[in-house]
Amino acid sequence: MKINIYYGGRGLLDDPTLYVLNKMEDVLRELRVSVERFNIYEHKNEIATLPQTFKDADGIILATTIEWLGIGGYMQQFLDACWLYGDKEKISQTYMQPIVMSTTYGEREGESTLSNAWEILGGLPCSGLCGYVEDMVTFEMNKDYSLIIEKKAENLYRTISQKIKSLPTSNQAVKQSVLRTQQLNLTPQESEQLSKYVSDDTYVKQQKEDIEELASMFKDMLGKPAMDGDHSYIKELESHFVPTGDFTASYSFIIEGKKSPLYMGVHDGELELHYGEEDDVDVIAKVSNEVMQSIIDGRMTFQRAFMTGEMTAKGNFKILRMLDQLFVF
Repeated sequence: MKINIYYGGRGLLDDPTLYVLNKMEDVLRELRVSVERFNIYEHKNEIATLPQTFKDADGIILATTIEWLGIGGYMQQFLDACWLYGDKEKISQTYMQPIVMSTTYGEREGESTLSNAWEILGGLPCSGLCGYVEDMVTFEMNKDYSLIIEKKAENLYRTISQKIKSLPTSNQAVKQSVLRTQQLNLTPQESEQLSKYVSDDTYVKQQKEDIEELASMFKDMLGKPAMDGDHSYIKELESHFVPTGDFTASYSFIIEGKKSPLYMGVHDGELELHYGEEDDVDVIAKVSNEVMQSIIDGRMTFQRAFMTGEMTAKGNFKILRMLDQLFVF
């Protein structure tokens, strides 16, 4: 039999959880149980890979210390990794005993949190141990306390060896019928590989840079058709263009809703139309989509739109007045 211990405290010398774990390890080894401890704070850069260590374990102990509020960040990250990358089939066959000691308040809530989390993950919970320690020396010298700890270790061994069953709980029902968290359908091997990638800071940093580069590239690709491929009003203007001798002029129409201005270039009877920025134009006009459509439909002229203020313009106004002669609707 093998039991893994996952300690989520900070490793302080006066941490009562460490004393409890040491006592339990002694008892389990006397029962010829192989025990391996993982101090999560020593694996903080590879927490995502820790759930893969469940593979050869018959049971586990989740141990943490409440110093001010809750089970602590290391243990919470570890539980998150179990949810995201853990082998759920293996977890469903693994017994877990929660050990929570407190130097402040909340040891019962901490024990309940660990038990609830393991049940929602689909695992098998065991009776846990929690307690409040005000003075470490008094706690270590109390023989009754030592006996309680030893009995808990023996109960864990008995539960695993006899595969003791427990009644169904609402947490298991919640997992089956309420929780609808979308997960990737990965094999245990794929989950293990993904967890290794996630714990690799260099790989994650490179992936983020690649994603940002791809996002920028696709954003540019998506933006170009709207800018360069817009042909609104171009066919209508071309079909109603009336060449006028050796007249030469250039116009830039800023139309509401268009990303780029509409360029109109007239040179010796030839017309050039396209959307895009152009330098050194004679007239810059600003107009709404509705007014531009009214001009195209023949319900309004360029001159009237300018005089009524529905179109604003700057530049050579003599050239501006030529618009109604160049385009007859």
